[in-house]
Amino acid sequence: MKWLPILFFPLHVAAQHAMMHKQGYDFLKLRSTIQGWIDSGYYPGAAIIIVKDDTVIFEKYFGNYTPSTVAYIASAGKWLAAAAIAAVVDEGRLHWDDKVKKWLPQFTGPKGQATLRQLLSHTAGYPDYQPPGNKPDDYQTLEESLAHIVTLPADTLPGALFHYGGLAMQVAGRMAELATGKNWETLFEEKIAGPLQMYHTKFTPVDSTPGHNPMLGGGARTDLQGYANFLSMINNNGMFKGRRILSAVAIKEMQANQVHAAKVNHGEFVENARHIYRQDVYGLGEWREETDSNSNAVLISSPGWAGAYPWIDKLNHVYGFFLARVNAITAGRHHFSSFYASPVLPLLVRDVIQAAHSVQ
Repeated sequence: MKWLPILFFPLHVAAQHAMMHKQGYDFLKLRSTIQGWIDSGYYPGAAIIIVKDDTVIFEKYFGNYTPSTVAYIASAGKWLAAAAIAAVVDEGRLHWDDKVKKWLPQFTGPKGQATLRQLLSHTAGYPDYQPPGNKPDDYQTLEESLAHIVTLPADTLPGALFHYGGLAMQVAGRMAELATGKNWETLFEEKIAGPLQMYHTKFTPVDSTPGHNPMLGGGARTDLQGYANFLSMINNNGMFKGRRILSAVAIKEMQANQVHAAKVNHGEFVENARHIYRQDVYGLGEWREETDSNSNAVLISSPGWAGAYPWIDKLNHVYGFFLARVNAITAGRHHFSSFYASPVLPLLVRDVIQAAHSVQ
């Protein structure tokens, strides 16, 4: 019976290629783009999955990546963290407008006045990361991390400035821990990873490799299918395989503009990636890359600096996930930015879909 897996795999691949050919999808340019990154040495490997109308239309592994590969995804984990906290809000244990001081009275002054929604939208006025000379925020628990965040002065008043970073999210996670009486990994497993069959997606233990912002802001690791399951849930308004994971209200709140009147400086991600300056660039744990005329998000994402890139394109009923971790030395030598390279992927997918529709 050892020949069965060998026989099955080519048939499966052939069936997948036949399906894509039948639908008219030609992913040659997308494949070539990613393969070019691999051949240039920017990534040792990569994987991508693209789903349209809840059907996988493309899945491929490059270099040394396989379906079992697990990689650290940096800021792509912010979306996961916000979703876990949204589940606690759904239960009524937390509220988006809870102030930090309600749960953490040791946070006084402006930092204590910041709300949960401001912590998750980078408008809380907290420093983005630990300043030079301080120990990096690579603690194994949120409680330990907060002991070193509480001593830092606020950068601005809450709601005054959009300032992308990671420290404020640690505070949000600790509020969720206190509200549930559970540590972060247990909370995440119960609310998100377990129900979504994200078997290889974890935040702890924290890895101290340089370039990480560990824990909520940038310490998650996952495989391709695990994150794809998460995107399926978000794309289906909180439902996954017939089970409700998050309320429709929570999904809407996460995708809504949470920047409000906070100043957005030039040079933030959306302006650089999409060549347009807007104020309404962020929700809760996710970027609002594109919006419609009513300021509804139509392209949302949570890119990681090292290349991992999850996105949902509402205009085309598509979601996708690119799993990769950059070789920083090679990329730096060639001035390759993995953070700004990955956002080309949804545009390439749009071209594929448009081309397919034009010949139907």
